[in-house]
Amino acid sequence: MTTRFRLGITQGDINGIGYEVIMKTLMDERMLSMCTPVVYGSPKVAAYHRKALNVEKFTFTPIKSAEEAVSRKDSVSIVNCMDDEVRVELGHSTEVGGAGALAALNAAVADLKAGHIDALITAPINKHNIQSESFRFVGHTEFLAQAFDVPESDTLMLMVGEVFRVGVVTGHIPLSQVSKTLTKELVLSKIRAMSNALCNDFGIRKPRVAVLGLNPHAGDNGLLGLEEREVIQPAIEAANAEGLVAMGPYPADGFFGSDGFSRFDGVLAMYHDQGLVPFKALNFDTGVNYTAGLPVVRTSPAHGTAYDLTGRNLANPSSFRQAVYLAIDILRQRDEQAKISANPLRPQSARRERGERPDRPE
Repeated sequence: MTTRFRLGITQGDINGIGYEVIMKTLMDERMLSMCTPVVYGSPKVAAYHRKALNVEKFTFTPIKSAEEAVSRKDSVSIVNCMDDEVRVELGHSTEVGGAGALAALNAAVADLKAGHIDALITAPINKHNIQSESFRFVGHTEFLAQAFDVPESDTLMLMVGEVFRVGVVTGHIPLSQVSKTLTKELVLSKIRAMSNALCNDFGIRKPRVAVLGLNPHAGDNGLLGLEEREVIQPAIEAANAEGLVAMGPYPADGFFGSDGFSRFDGVLAMYHDQGLVPFKALNFDTGVNYTAGLPVVRTSPAHGTAYDLTGRNLANPSSFRQAVYLAIDILRQRDEQAKISANPLRPQSARRERGERPDRPE
C-alpha cells in the first residue's frame, strides 16, 4: 500500500503569488489521493486571495494543528500562523508580508522537527522584507541548514528539472566574493552533497557529476585564472579518490552549448548565475529548488514572489506542482532505501530505475 505523506506547505509572502499557485495545484482533487497537504498561513489571507482570483470551487479547512490533518484526508487543511487583523496589499513588499512568511516557516519547521509533517514545500519569500532579529539569512537554504544543525558546506541548492539538474558551490553571495570563497574543501563538500543526493534521493546508483570551471574556457591552462588548477581540479581528484564519479572542470559556455549536460546526472556550477541562467532558460516553468544534504525533505518552486502577477490569475502553477511531485518522489525513495537497509536481501524496487516516476495527474 502506497504511503500517504503529509506535506507542509508555507504560504510565503502573503502579497505574492504563493496562494495562487498553491490553490491551482491543490484544487485538482487527485492531489488528495497522493498526499495530505497542510498549509501554514492564514485563513483570512487565503480567503482574500480566493476572492481576488474569483476561485469558487476550492476551500481551505482551518485546523489548530497539523495532527488534525490526518483525519481530514478529503480536504486541504490550513494552520493559522497570523493575527486575524492582518492587512493584505497584493503586489507590494511590506513588513507584514515578511513577518507572515517567517511565521509560517517557523511553524512548519517546528512541526517537521516534531514529525507532524513528512516534508516541507515553501512558497516564495521576499529575501528583503523577511529579514528580522530571528532571520538573518539570504534564503531558505541557509535558514534550514542552521535549523537542522547541518553545516552550510554540506548542503546544496539543487535545481531539478526535466532537462538536467544543477547545483551551485556558492549560492546567494556577490559575484566579487566567489573566487575568494572557493576552496578545495568547499568544492569537494558540494560534490559529495550532490553525489549523495543523486544516489539516496533520486535512486541513481553511481551518479556522474560534471564540475564546471570558474573562469572563461575553464582558465585556459592558467592563462585566464588559476582557480581551476589550484582549487577545482584537486577537489575533483579527491572526490574520485573517494570513489565518487566527478569529471571536469568544463568551460560553462561550451558545456551547455554542446548539450554536454545530457551525459551527466548532475552539474555542479561554481556560482549562482553560472548554473541558474541555463537552468531557468530550459526549465523555468517546471524547475524545482531542492535543498540537498538535509535530514528532511524540502522543495520549492524555482520562481519568486512575482508581485507583478499577484491577483491577476496569471501565475503558472507548474513549478509549484512539480515541487509537490518531487517531494513525494524523494520521500518514497527514502522510504524504499530505509526498507532496503533494514532488509538487504530485499529486491530493489523498480521505482529506483532512473527516469521512472509515480503516476501523476497532469
